[in-house]
Amino acid sequence: MIIGSHVSFKKDMQLLGSVKEALSYGSNTFMFYTGAPQNTVREKIDSELTKEAYCLMKENNIDPNDIIVHAPYIINMASQNDFAVTFLKEEIKRVEQLGLNKLVLHPGNSVKLTGNEGIQNIINNLNQVGKSKVMILLETMSGKGTELGKSFEEIKQIIDGVSYELGVCLDTCHINDAGYDISNFDQVLNDFDQIIGLKHLRCIHINDSKNIINSHKDRHENIGFGNLGFDNLIKIIYHDKLKNIPKILETPYVTKDDDSKDRIYPPYKFEIAMIKNKKFNPHLVADIRNYYK
Repeated sequence: MIIGSHVSFKKDMQLLGSVKEALSYGSNTFMFYTGAPQNTVREKIDSELTKEAYCLMKENNIDPNDIIVHAPYIINMASQNDFAVTFLKEEIKRVEQLGLNKLVLHPGNSVKLTGNEGIQNIINNLNQVGKSKVMILLETMSGKGTELGKSFEEIKQIIDGVSYELGVCLDTCHINDAGYDISNFDQVLNDFDQIIGLKHLRCIHINDSKNIINSHKDRHENIGFGNLGFDNLIKIIYHDKLKNIPKILETPYVTKDDDSKDRIYPPYKFEIAMIKNKKFNPHLVADIRNYYK
């Protein structure tokens, strides 16, 4: 099983810090942003820290091919401006500098355009970005607001229009909120295969959802505490057809106490333990709070 979570990428430790954080959670892969997802501020990649990170990964049997980088939210490929193309190219260069080869991308928001106009912009912009050593993975979206990529058909339309190979990142919370029935995942996977093709599936975001199916809201929940349920998520994680695909948790941090709104404790060490044990822990929140106190 290839499983990990979102981790930080801080300027003082960069990739080395990301690897150390992932190992502290019991992970054998991880995902990160190369800078804050909501702005363009980026630190220069430190090659020495990268070398140290690769040594640590080798010592702990982490395959760099399983590591996922996430593109920032501020890139809207459905828009008609040069920024999206220029900044995505810069992000791809950073991923290449790190020696990694998978970049998850939100397809974009049509805003005031029609869905088809937005999709055509995504196709045009991705064709301008061009092929590189880094594979872009289109993330399946919940359909919140004017999000595109909310159906397998929309993802397929983009893939067919781009002149080089794209991958897909399937998000369990997002597809639930978009209207796909996770409790019948074999059918969902069959639909994915028929429409897009399983060969394109390169990453899975494992998240429970605070919302019911077809809500189009996109609010992640901790594993087993949402509407998808622990057993359904376990079936996905351990599915025979998906065993070689990296699985990444993006579940919410836990608050210090019930009265606090600030989420400060990462849940990943405990959620990954649950997943490995295949046993739901109803005391997850309390255990996390006690551990980090």
